[in-house]
Amino acid sequence: MEDLFGNNYPSSSKDLYADIILPVPIPLTFTYSIGPEIQEEIGIGYRVMVQFGRKRILTGIVAKVHQKAPEAYKAKPILDLLDDYPIVNALQIKFWGWLASYYCCHIGEVMNAALPSGLKLSTESKVQMHPDFELENPGYPMDDRELLILEALEKKEEVNVDQLESVVPVRALHKIIKSLLAKKAILVYESVKEKYSPKVEVRVRLAPEYLSDSNKLNELFEGIKGKEKQENVLLKYLQQVPIFKNSQLNDEGLSKKVLTDSGCSPSSIDTLVKNKVLQSFKVKISRFSPIQIDDKPIELSGEQKEAYDAVQKEFTSKATVLLHGITGSGKTEIYIKLILEVLESGSQVLLLLPEIALTTHLVARLQKVFGDKMGVFHSKYSDNERVDIWQGVLSGKYNFIIGVRSSLFLPFDSLGLVIVDEEHEPSYKQYDPAPRFHARDAAIMMAWLHQAKTVLGTATPAFETFSNAQNDKYGYVRMDQRYGDAELPHFHLADILKDKKKNLLKLDFTRLMREKIQEALNHQEQVLIFQNRRGYAPYITCDECGWIPECEHCDVSLTYHQYQEELRCHYCGFKDKVPVKCQACGSNKITTVGSGTERIEENLSLLFPEARILRMDLDTTRSKYGYQKILEEFGSGNVDILVGTQMITKGLDFDRVSLVGIVDADRILFYPDFRSGERAFQQITQVAGRAGRRNVTGNVIIQTRRPDQLIFKQIMNGNYNDFYQQEMGERRQFYYPPFVKNIKIVTKHKDFKTAETAAIQLKNLLSDIEGRKIILGPEKALIGKIKNLFLFEIWIKLEKNANTQERFKQEMVRIISELQGDKRFRSVRFLIDVDPY
Repeated sequence: MEDLFGNNYPSSSKDLYADIILPVPIPLTFTYSIGPEIQEEIGIGYRVMVQFGRKRILTGIVAKVHQKAPEAYKAKPILDLLDDYPIVNALQIKFWGWLASYYCCHIGEVMNAALPSGLKLSTESKVQMHPDFELENPGYPMDDRELLILEALEKKEEVNVDQLESVVPVRALHKIIKSLLAKKAILVYESVKEKYSPKVEVRVRLAPEYLSDSNKLNELFEGIKGKEKQENVLLKYLQQVPIFKNSQLNDEGLSKKVLTDSGCSPSSIDTLVKNKVLQSFKVKISRFSPIQIDDKPIELSGEQKEAYDAVQKEFTSKATVLLHGITGSGKTEIYIKLILEVLESGSQVLLLLPEIALTTHLVARLQKVFGDKMGVFHSKYSDNERVDIWQGVLSGKYNFIIGVRSSLFLPFDSLGLVIVDEEHEPSYKQYDPAPRFHARDAAIMMAWLHQAKTVLGTATPAFETFSNAQNDKYGYVRMDQRYGDAELPHFHLADILKDKKKNLLKLDFTRLMREKIQEALNHQEQVLIFQNRRGYAPYITCDECGWIPECEHCDVSLTYHQYQEELRCHYCGFKDKVPVKCQACGSNKITTVGSGTERIEENLSLLFPEARILRMDLDTTRSKYGYQKILEEFGSGNVDILVGTQMITKGLDFDRVSLVGIVDADRILFYPDFRSGERAFQQITQVAGRAGRRNVTGNVIIQTRRPDQLIFKQIMNGNYNDFYQQEMGERRQFYYPPFVKNIKIVTKHKDFKTAETAAIQLKNLLSDIEGRKIILGPEKALIGKIKNLFLFEIWIKLEKNANTQERFKQEMVRIISELQGDKRFRSVRFLIDVDPY
């Protein structure tokens, strides 16, 4: 017998086994026996339901079918085959394996991240009355709360445990269920169900007998004469569905909602269905609204055409091309031209974006070109919506996907092109949970597996990417001109300390910044204000003794949020009330220190009371369409000033933005990280690129306490190459990427000494591994405690040799596995982060 992927295995119904990938952090796949009833259907990529351990029921993916029984344990049977076709293909499983190997995690962790929640089974704890129990003669004394539960169960055959919370208090529920189990009054069991459910629409249609004989239809109207509501339903139906012109339209019917929305009575519709005048039926429908395509052809400017041709030329010898175009140079039009060409060839395309903020802005633009052929995939979608996109890729409905890093896991089978827009963005890095992958690097690998091409687009390339282009590993195409007549913005440095000495600094804004904002408002132009910290203020403090409120669970100060009037930890979510007086000395002199986006918004409203101001940060965009609503408001001109975090730096394009203000550039530049200079150059350049993107020359105001820093001059001159050469000299000298491979290992434990001891032991064992390396630490992490766990870090710098790296990783994983077997360190968490970003 041969499966869809060409794997041959015996058609005999005896002794057939499957290796199953399970969504749990275990090193190996588990082998299960295949029952004769599903042997003809099962194959690689099918979802199955299996028992793992004593009680857990899990969704697994078939990785291999064979005849070899496991030697260490007796194979349990597969409980059920969940699909009629494979939902994962062989290339995906190969990609999962690479991710697990490269990023030093388990393939089950990759599967858990890859599959949408809607494709995993969920279990519900259900309760029912014990068949041998009699409520009238319980045999044991029952208290009032137990009787309430038993009376609820008597009315229904089974009840979800969470439904019982309405019967008795939540805190007492567990004890009561335990007591009833001991008295053999109830049974508790796990019910397995599919999470995903397709969206259905209830429709009605006229019974076929009224189509074939017009007299019968006349008789029908005579029969319901005087019943105005039923007459209205039929007339509305015939008005919407012209069956006499085309009787086949009746097969499709009409949505019941269309009738009720037009004023028809729901009960009258139900009466006509009951009397068999109308037929009611359900159809699966898309969760996504249909899109109108704009047939206007994409026309490239002279420089865009040159860049497009250069990319195609580079593709003849390179699989990956870096498209280095300044902000506003028109990279999107080149993407569209490349995508159209690949789709015409019958292949698939993936366009990766770093964050949902970019997705909302670009989606509308791309949908005008690609319409319903394009699917959008991001974390704000519901579980069911994400499964619909997954199924759409499988069925071929969507050949072009635009999405964030999780869209890498969609079931592509014939990728022709992968585009990674704003490839330098740190948002492409996943930090928790495993796999801790970088979407740009993973996308290049996935494209290689599909023998596809990759375009990396950015105005400020990551140093690793630019180094690969300089070393001729990647193709390189440069775009130096803005699209159309748009000019690059004018930069201005505003010295915070100088204004402070002259008493010109007002509410965190220098005189130059205030003047330029007022000038823009006077000309009915829009302003973007960038501050890379949300909340009202970084912290509050006592003016008398210097006390600062800190998180109970983490080694960080609490951020003050004025709108909710609370202190909040941005690491664990802990919240506390704002203290009226100092908890150390009792003083009432509590003041805020520093400025977050919330405070900047308030200060601007005080300085410019006539301006319409909106804020865009994590706090204001938590809802599904939060980004979209804010961007629509700003794009329609209903907002004068938009205050935001790094979200506003990511590719937004608005015609009327003439001024960009950076409130505190020093906060980005002077951060304790070897990438701080690179990040500062990227963020300031990117946010500056939002100014003056049409026929208006924009202005960029950079507020700083250190205007003498060379990096500001390089940013203002757009001199990326000089900045790159300077930084690379330092990285070469001190052994930092891209000259070495970085691996960070974090040990976590609730006990400080245990976490430290585990880290020291690990460092000593890693030092014995052969190969050129530098091991730094262990040191207490910059934030030494998060969520009541103490953190220690080990940093490893490996030579850039593939064999050395692979050997080291294998030994490192083995050593950590052995350490976890030591009873002293069983509860220690070891987190491996390859290429920490």
